[in-house]
Amino acid sequence: MALITIEDVRKYEEVKTFLIIAEKQMDVLGYTEHSFRHVEHVSRTAGKILTSLGFPEREAELARIAGYLHDIGNAVNRVDHAQSGALLAYNILVKMGMPCAEASEIMLAIGNHDEETGTAVSNISAALILADKSDVHRSRVKNRDITTFDIHDRVNYAVESSSLAVCRDKKSAVLELAIDTKICPVMDYFEIFLARMTMNRRAAEFLGITFQLLINGTRLL
Repeated sequence: MALITIEDVRKYEEVKTFLIIAEKQMDVLGYTEHSFRHVEHVSRTAGKILTSLGFPEREAELARIAGYLHDIGNAVNRVDHAQSGALLAYNILVKMGMPCAEASEIMLAIGNHDEETGTAVSNISAALILADKSDVHRSRVKNRDITTFDIHDRVNYAVESSSLAVCRDKKSAVLELAIDTKICPVMDYFEIFLARMTMNRRAAEFLGITFQLLINGTRLL
């Protein structure tokens, strides 16, 4: 069995193909961007979260891999994409030579990353949740016709900047957003993302830290 790395996963042809197909489906359905930019961001952030908190480097690398593969289930269907993606990822990783124990940890994390069906059940899953649910920004909105925006487009487009800072000393994860309230009132943000922010709070608690949300300089969570 080999120590599979994030670089190995990025280069694997089957992974590339599934991510391309997944994004094609998201385009047709009119969803926000779920392409290589998103999975790279989530991968990098998930690894950084565990590294910042002092977890073992191998665990952080598995979080990077989980982050890169977490939306691969969108190649099958948006519905239950966490579960289908978890199984796809497990099969791919084992085929690549990853030990089944490590592949199972990644499967577990991916299967629990969606707010409708999942929750933090491991360090890797908690890091994946925080990384995924914190990627909110106008660059993810593909529709450029503001007059046709639905509430999801409007909420994402209103976010001019976003950053997630994890501090081991303060035992905190702080998501800071700058929102153009002329495009989207803060209450609209909560209407759409309350479940995600609740999931972030529970994920942070699993890692032994607190989750805070700052919008336009004001702490809301």
